[in-house]
Amino acid sequence: MNLHLKNTWLRVGMGVLFSVASAILLILAFPPYNLWLLIWVGFVPMMIAQFRLLPQRVSSLASAITIGGWLGGYLTPIFAGSGLYMAWLPLLIAVISYLVDSGVRAFHERTGYRWFVPYGALNWVGFEMIRGFIPIMGTWGFVANTLYSQPWLIQPVSVFSIFGLGLLIMAVNYGIGLAVLSLFDRRWSLDPHIPILTSRLVRNWMGGVLVALILWIALSLALYRTPTTPTVRVAALHYDAGIPWSAVDKFSQLTRQAAQDSARIVVWPEGAIDGDPQVTRTAEFRQLAAESDAYLSLGYVVRQSEQVWRNEATVLAPEGEFLGVFGKDHPVVFAGETSPTRGTYPVYDTPLGRIATIICYDLDFTGTARRITRNGAQLILVPSHDWPQIATKHYTHLVFRAVENRVSLVKSDNSGNDSAIIDPYGRILASAITPGGDRQGQFVIADVPLGTGNAPAVRLGDWTGWIALVGMAFFVVYDPLTKARAKRDTPTQAN
Repeated sequence: MNLHLKNTWLRVGMGVLFSVASAILLILAFPPYNLWLLIWVGFVPMMIAQFRLLPQRVSSLASAITIGGWLGGYLTPIFAGSGLYMAWLPLLIAVISYLVDSGVRAFHERTGYRWFVPYGALNWVGFEMIRGFIPIMGTWGFVANTLYSQPWLIQPVSVFSIFGLGLLIMAVNYGIGLAVLSLFDRRWSLDPHIPILTSRLVRNWMGGVLVALILWIALSLALYRTPTTPTVRVAALHYDAGIPWSAVDKFSQLTRQAAQDSARIVVWPEGAIDGDPQVTRTAEFRQLAAESDAYLSLGYVVRQSEQVWRNEATVLAPEGEFLGVFGKDHPVVFAGETSPTRGTYPVYDTPLGRIATIICYDLDFTGTARRITRNGAQLILVPSHDWPQIATKHYTHLVFRAVENRVSLVKSDNSGNDSAIIDPYGRILASAITPGGDRQGQFVIADVPLGTGNAPAVRLGDWTGWIALVGMAFFVVYDPLTKARAKRDTPTQAN
């Protein structure tokens, strides 16, 4: 009795340590640490804890610790000071993971681990798809985001979207995890009722995952190339305007400097202007555009009350014509953002190419950039107003919007200070990342190729995410069916 209790507590302790190890590996895989190779094996220690070390009745403690610990390390610094809800979000998700995963180990033991790899991959990406529908979540924390710095590896995203890359990453994790569990069983047998993982089962899944990875890399290398489309010199203004946001004189000065460096398109940050430039200081902005001989992408806010303001961007041509207005597609509603032009996706045909704008949080969702690209955009300008804690993370999402749509993107930021210029293949051509703020002011500038907008994902959308969602729903239905079958078979086995 005492020996059994001792072994139980030892197993729980080891399970907790392995789960924490997974959380640490995942944290290190994401920015700012960027140890991207770890994402391919980051979940494996959690699997050892969940399916072997921890007793079955508390096996979901592994995923709770891993996911809660990872989100605590990843999200807590981002949303520090954002209120009680965000501070406790990792713990809330950990509790949900514990409850949702409480029957996962039993399912795999009933089914002989036949579904181990697809179950893990489809469920994870299915939840990512659900998170993509939530206004405050978007693509934050997607496992694929860890590979933003490896453009040679992410090109099939133009076909399979970011969700397809997520499926591959999780399939590799669970394929390796299955092999590690098999090796574990050869050395230790902690629970005699655990089904034997046959060599054929492990070999088939490992072989399938390896083939999928090789095919993905081969396709990526085949798609990865140097653009042959015309280039245009663009500049993104980079300045911590502080509070209030508006610092028109400073941004005007930076615009003139960028024009002297031959910039033909200059992007101002989100909310750089307090008031609609089509109404406020209009003559001044027109003169600036004429002097610089550049198209100006101007982010502005118009306060409609103490709690509500319009968040929009317009493009001003050198000839003094305002080409149109884009309203933020994913406004921070609880902060009072709104726009009467929200839901429209204008594209402006200019001698330099077809250009368009999105604003800040729009870059965290796959749909906005896709709709703009479907309307013909070749170059997307992104006025942004981040906060310092996300400076090393937020701009990385643009890499995937570029590859998904085969367009270039230019992000200008004035607080979190992460400005970047990215080509249609996800290469970061220029960037300025200054989490502590930049009160001196600068601009990032590059000759960026126009996009083609011909990525299959532009038309197909997040089709792999929908497949994952259907797969997740399948296992929700299939799980109770396996329970019913096991109950029917039990009397027969007893006789």
